[in-house]
Amino acid sequence: MPKTKITLPEHFTFTTEIPIRITDLNYGGHVGNDSILSILHEIRMQFLRHHEYTELDLAGTGIIMADVTIEFRSEVFYGESIKASVAAGEFSRVGFDIYYKLDKLANEKWVTVALARTGMVCYNYSLKKIASVPKEVCTRLLS
Repeated sequence: MPKTKITLPEHFTFTTEIPIRITDLNYGGHVGNDSILSILHEIRMQFLRHHEYTELDLAGTGIIMADVTIEFRSEVFYGESIKASVAAGEFSRVGFDIYYKLDKLANEKWVTVALARTGMVCYNYSLKKIASVPKEVCTRLLS
């Protein structure tokens, strides 16, 4: 099976720090792959809130995650924090991608923990139908 490769954008427009909780650990004593997905959700919520949006109100429409790709690079342990860099891109008529670069500080240097991309689709929850990306969203999420 070919290895997943994520091509990140050159610039990230948002950063946040996420502390690792004891509940993020798996039986191996490090952050589990399911927890990375949950952490991505938290990062996405912070990114949207930074732009005064939510997943249920993105300039009048909602969004739903259509797909996710995660490229794992390094373990993360309890007591460490992740610096998450985020950028939106690849806008289409009904969706866009959000890119994530997760790093941790280890021995005074930044080590990449994971790269990720979530494919987001605009969705009208009332009508249960896919919706168009509001025009203002492209501009705001890119800044």
